Amino acid sequence: MKNSDSISFLTLIFKRYTIALVFILVANTVLAQTPGKVTVVKDARIDTLIALRLALSKTTSSAVATVSTATTGNGYRVQFFMSTNRNEVYTAQSKFNGLFPDLKTYIVYIEPNFKIRAGDFRTRLEASRLLEQLRSQFPSLFIIPEKINLKND
Repeated sequence: MKNSDSISFLTLIFKRYTIALVFILVANTVLAQTPGKVTVVKDARIDTLIALRLALSKTTSSAVATVSTATTGNGYRVQFFMSTNRNEVYTAQSKFNGLFPDLKTYIVYIEPNFKIRAGDFRTRLEASRLLEQLRSQFPSLFIIPEKINLKND
């Protein structure tokens, strides 16, 4: 009687392993990749950008550093408006540009506020002159030290 129990037990184990083996083989064939042909579709402008990047990387870093230091420097700007509403900022910027068309304005976003800064002044005294002119039109004015665009003299 023990012999027949051990045979039925072995048969049961054999069936389970057979089912597991068939499942693994089927899963392997379903997930296996077949060799094929890969077609890359890309915009022609990508090659142009790669060529431009290679040309730029061939220039020496010292030449790039010389150009960048010649166009920017430390200075001051006058911050004259701040709001969380982008449309209000654009309205204030156009108002300022109507009053001072020769000065550049810069919109800076520092979450959650948009800030408008004007001018590229090398000294705080130059920035304070603009601040005094703006005092009647804009109530909240600050002189902000930051990197400015230097004029090419």
